[in-house]
Amino acid sequence: MKKLGLLTVVVCGVLLLLKTAEFADWGDPNSPASRHLSPYFLENSIKDSAVPNVVTAVLADYRGFDTMFETTVILAAGLACFFILRVRKTEKPKSTYYRHVPTATTLRIIEGAVLPEQSKVFKRIDSVWVPFDLILATTCKAIIPFIQIFALYVIAHGHHSPGGGFQGGVVLGASIILMAISRNLGAAIAHLKEKTTVLMAMIGVFIYAGTGAFAALAGKNFLDYSTLATVLGVDEIMARSHGILIVETGVAIAVMAVMVWIYYNLSSAGKQDEGL
Repeated sequence: MKKLGLLTVVVCGVLLLLKTAEFADWGDPNSPASRHLSPYFLENSIKDSAVPNVVTAVLADYRGFDTMFETTVILAAGLACFFILRVRKTEKPKSTYYRHVPTATTLRIIEGAVLPEQSKVFKRIDSVWVPFDLILATTCKAIIPFIQIFALYVIAHGHHSPGGGFQGGVVLGASIILMAISRNLGAAIAHLKEKTTVLMAMIGVFIYAGTGAFAALAGKNFLDYSTLATVLGVDEIMARSHGILIVETGVAIAVMAVMVWIYYNLSSAGKQDEGL
């Protein structure tokens, strides 16, 4: 079976390398894309989509189907990691680590001892990251809100400049992961539970696909954002701009949630009891 798989990979790789010779040279002004697609997008993107940034207009409007399925693939990646790694029933570790908050003293509680689960004075910590670093914890706590504000700016401003849902979603997800690394996995899960990440990932994809479905049900083409004009109370051109912002928001929610969801499972080998 391994030999068959290796043979398949080699054959597919050779075919791909042979076909690359037929591609146009990088930056070739006579390539089909340069002669037909690029001139149209540069000349008509603002008129068609009311978006001054051509890249955003291409990704979310002219190539809206592709971007929607890219978001779906991200959700599929999160589901794959969940089904492969997630362990539903886990054995409690033989020893558990807690930190005495007022003194920053680390305590190792062996199996059979009483655990201060509901205590506000003792906080459970990951055994892999036992030492308490005041500078690291304080710095990360201070910069995480600014990271999240910047992520929201990228999402909100993305439909008028380079950036948008994917970039903003990654930055927003990174802020949650930074919390898990600088403090512990439990702190991150307390702020954003696994069920919440799953729900948010599905909602993000639903926002994108739902916008297209609304246009189809209204009798227009799927993802024809001009359909939103009657709902938003604006003209059709501006409705396209607002529609791009809506789907970019859906993309950001899905990317952020899946990114955090995957980290939860990868960092804890699917147990979600202790992280990196």
